[in-house]
Amino acid sequence: MRLTGLLILSLLLVLCNSVQGESLSGGESLSGRGSPSFSSPGILPVNGSISTTGIIRMIDIDGVINPITERFVVNGIKQAEDERAECLILKMDTPGGLASATHNIVKAILNANLPIVTFVSPKGSRAASAGVFIALASDVVAMSPMTNIGAAHPVSIGGGFPSGNKEEKPDKTMTDKITNDMVASVCGIAEKKGRNVKWAESAVRESSSITSEEALKLNVIDFIAEDMNDLLAKLDGRIIEKDTKRFTIHTKGITPQTTSMNFREKFFHAIADPNIAYILLMLGIYGLIYEFSAPGIGLGAVGGGICLILAFFGLQNLPISMAGLLLIILGIILLILEVFASTHGIAAIGGLIALTMGSFMLIDSSTPFMTISWSLIVSIASFTGLFILFGIGAVIAAYRHRVTTGREGLIGQIGVMKEGISPVGTASDKGFASEGMAFLQGENWCVCADEVIEPGERVEVVGMEGIRLRVKRCGSNEVI
Repeated sequence: MRLTGLLILSLLLVLCNSVQGESLSGGESLSGRGSPSFSSPGILPVNGSISTTGIIRMIDIDGVINPITERFVVNGIKQAEDERAECLILKMDTPGGLASATHNIVKAILNANLPIVTFVSPKGSRAASAGVFIALASDVVAMSPMTNIGAAHPVSIGGGFPSGNKEEKPDKTMTDKITNDMVASVCGIAEKKGRNVKWAESAVRESSSITSEEALKLNVIDFIAEDMNDLLAKLDGRIIEKDTKRFTIHTKGITPQTTSMNFREKFFHAIADPNIAYILLMLGIYGLIYEFSAPGIGLGAVGGGICLILAFFGLQNLPISMAGLLLIILGIILLILEVFASTHGIAAIGGLIALTMGSFMLIDSSTPFMTISWSLIVSIASFTGLFILFGIGAVIAAYRHRVTTGREGLIGQIGVMKEGISPVGTASDKGFASEGMAFLQGENWCVCADEVIEPGERVEVVGMEGIRLRVKRCGSNEVI
């Protein structure tokens, strides 16, 4: 199945070239993923109040904002529009995420045909970075006590490469360009929604972050709500105007219906985590190397190929360093090389160093949620090192162990002559033939020798000629 492995590896190399991404708060992106499309729930009046069906939809935004989150939120808005819901509540706790995904979520919120309510909850939650844009774009913003919002400055996803003791900074012109673009966007949104434009600008330029109480005083949010019941009570009767449409939110006696991610969305959201993607990457590499080293039914190639494709899906929006990826592959190859061709530990040590360095270099970002855990890297490197160490030990032990089967296993074995023999072509005064029988390893063997050996003498096997064993007299001439 080497061909299968080569074909899968070729496909993965093509996919690898397309792995790229940018983020906001841990990265920024200048290009979006395309505008989301919306289906109107029906012909809405240009003026006047919008009729609703007494349904309140709620979705949770928990974790990093990525393309999976974007798709989930956009679909949630479409569903709420189709149901002519009173409003859609975005219960949010996020550290930030990708600018492209955030941009599309903001566009969906601004163009939604129903009120969008962002609720930063429960206590201890945050609306950081990308969360600021989503919150300010919403029609109503509420926060629980002991929550915070802010720190929306765009940070390059690839924080530069070390040069001596100094870190190279991203190009200032490009940084200013991106920052100004973000400031213009957030200020425009804040002004349209009647919120504090000055603070919105400082959140992007200066990474300003404030508590829920400060946000209320600065007119960043509409009110503070202890929990969902308090939120619904304060929303009841609130009038929202969007363009020429007028919405009156009715929440009394209505229980919000939560829209959750389906299995597919949960699965892709999970593998989008850098740590999960890294584990899949390592499993995929192990699988392919296993297939190349021990070709069989293709289990290693198929399993490894699947893991690698899933890993590249998870890593597609992260700053993948090709140098780091190649170091990981080189490290694994060197570790396997040590098993097949003993290099006295040189290849094993080099492989572990390459694997560890490649893992640290694989993702270049200073933002915690966009990086691979150091403890995970050390754990995998240690496991790999121990596995190879035990593998090397097993190989050395196998080479040192005496062969006990087959032709080689008979050489050196000790037996006892049952019949006397004399060398081929010579006459024995005792009438011995040139072939005789010897007993060894529980069996009678046909033997020959270059000397006269009497029955009962101990003999040692020195070679094999066809089905005959060539023996010689062993040690002393004592007859048993």
